[in-house]
Amino acid sequence: MTIYRQLLQREENDNPIRVGVIGAGQMGRGMIAQIATIPGMSVTGISDINLEAAQQAAKDYKASASKENNILVSKNFKEVIQSKDVEIIVDATGVPEVGAKIALETLLAKKHLVLLNVEIDITIGPLMHKLFSAADLIYTGSDGDEPAATLEMYEFAKSMGMEVLVVGKGKNNKLKIEANPDTAQAEADSKHMSSHMLAAFQDGTKTMAEMNLLSNAMGFIPDVVGMHGVKGDLDSVLKDLNLKENGGVLNKFGVVEYVDGLAPGIFVIVKGQNPNVSNELNYLMKKGDRDHHILYRPFHLASLETPMTIAKAILNHDTAIVPCGAPVSETVAVAKKDIKIGERLDGIGGFCVRGVIETHADMKKNKNIPIGLISGNVVAKRDIPNGKFLTEDDVVLDETTTVWKLRKLQDEVFS
Repeated sequence: MTIYRQLLQREENDNPIRVGVIGAGQMGRGMIAQIATIPGMSVTGISDINLEAAQQAAKDYKASASKENNILVSKNFKEVIQSKDVEIIVDATGVPEVGAKIALETLLAKKHLVLLNVEIDITIGPLMHKLFSAADLIYTGSDGDEPAATLEMYEFAKSMGMEVLVVGKGKNNKLKIEANPDTAQAEADSKHMSSHMLAAFQDGTKTMAEMNLLSNAMGFIPDVVGMHGVKGDLDSVLKDLNLKENGGVLNKFGVVEYVDGLAPGIFVIVKGQNPNVSNELNYLMKKGDRDHHILYRPFHLASLETPMTIAKAILNHDTAIVPCGAPVSETVAVAKKDIKIGERLDGIGGFCVRGVIETHADMKKNKNIPIGLISGNVVAKRDIPNGKFLTEDDVVLDETTTVWKLRKLQDEVFS
């Protein structure tokens, strides 16, 4: 039975999936509004540190919903997670420390967790997936976000036996590696979103984190630190994302990438596994005789697709995207301005650091710092020049944060 038919059945039985949402920002608001018109699903709890934002999201939900239901609205996310009227939690905060606390509280409450928080997933996802699975609970990233959409297409290709060479996404924003909340403020206001969130998109952190999450889910790695980020279209990308000996930029296949020019889509580059399949691909794709072809989805609907993941978790005990085991890649902190000794560093989307993807092995070798650990009271031990990859010798991390403690445990579990 399809997800839609299962939801209709829940609707007919007056037994909707009861969803609690933590975070009523841009993503949370959109998802809450979407659920209002989905059969067999209802929002029964909303939490945000901005109580007015949570109240407005609840009001908008009720304005569109065909059936009335009670919604717990609170500044305290624990109240929503522990509510008997909530059976699954969605983390739409995008903040590593908050995400760590939400994940731990949800685990203790014995409920499923859907993440619209890539930032926490790349920091402690392997550990949390292992813990949730041990408790027979679902821990998953969200459909609609580029990592899950790309993984779906990768598995589509692999299910047909194809050889997959490169997977990736289009870059949605022009790369501005020194973007900060001040430089992003005007555009953020026009888009009704957080300036910190937009700065994280613009400085590349979000793209790096998304491909980090995809890497951890399927085992592909960045070809080079930070990926290549070529500019192009569907035809030029096939030429550029090829091996150097074939005129491309890659040292190897089996890599994650991003492309300036394919936004807002995701892509998978494939090769027919034998001559007959290659001939059929050439015929069906209508691009002439090619050794490689690109499968492309020209959109991703972000939080609007999250209800599909909620339904998968509750109805089929299934996931959208999860770590495949130990960390494969990391998004590490790089200074995006000169930082002075004694200066306190802010985190993702702030003024001090941006994220860059590298392999987990390189992170360990270089003693770089996952950007999700730039949280709480992090202080520079010495002057740090703009563009430097931060190391353990550069800063004092805040070991009192929940995210640091869980990351420490993850390192021990997967050592």
